[in-house]
Amino acid sequence: NERHYDVVQGLYKNDPDLAAKYGTKTVMKWRRSFRGKPPPMDESHEYYEPPPAPLTESLEDCQRRALDCYHDSIAPALFDEKDLPTPPHQRNVIVVAHSNTIRSLMAHFDDVPPDLIPNLHVPNSVPILYRFDAETKAAASMKLEGRAGGSHARWLISAENHLRVRDAIKPGGMLTRALFEAMDSDRNKKLSAEEIEAGVRELMRDTTDDGGLRVDCVVLAIAKKVSRELAATQEEITLEEFERRATIEYEELEQPASGGTIADYGRFW
Repeated sequence: NERHYDVVQGLYKNDPDLAAKYGTKTVMKWRRSFRGKPPPMDESHEYYEPPPAPLTESLEDCQRRALDCYHDSIAPALFDEKDLPTPPHQRNVIVVAHSNTIRSLMAHFDDVPPDLIPNLHVPNSVPILYRFDAETKAAASMKLEGRAGGSHARWLISAENHLRVRDAIKPGGMLTRALFEAMDSDRNKKLSAEEIEAGVRELMRDTTDDGGLRVDCVVLAIAKKVSRELAATQEEITLEEFERRATIEYEELEQPASGGTIADYGRFW
């Protein structure tokens, strides 16, 4: 599995006995921090396995293994393999993994400092896009600022993941705040129609490849609608008002046909 949880392996993360024994802050540090890890298990643990299986792991340990996989398998397929029908600058590689693996890769791609990694959240079943320069092999999209620092990531929207991104769009959510901060060019904590329009143009340029294919970024359509409304009134809006309008606009997007969600059982595996 993506990470070894040591003495708490096999327990649910919201188990009240877990918090009672170790303390809520300690458990949260194990789960969210970069270097925190539970005490190592010993041979008496029901899930003990002999070496090379680890006895304890932090997210940093998980990141080392994830980056080994990235450099050994993913990056060569993306940049280096020859005689493929698709040239490197047009290749797409899909990575499907547990959230700890995705968090560790995002922290690496975005150079997130260890003290901000607890703020890096990965919702289930929401596709995240990174674009890379085929020559430098570095993340190419402009950074959007957020609670975990700047990120090159773009979240993609579809009818299927509508419910998954709702929390990121509502007031206090990651996407609207990141977009607001990225577009606030004069840093006066207000957005004008001109600033939003400039930000939209940058996002559209940023998410267009050489073939003219545009990526449906979750925040792009919302920003364009808010910009049109502001252009009609020539007003400036605060983050709170931007979040309020974004919530209203998002509610008008297509609902999933099934109305279902993928259950997250929240267990330490």
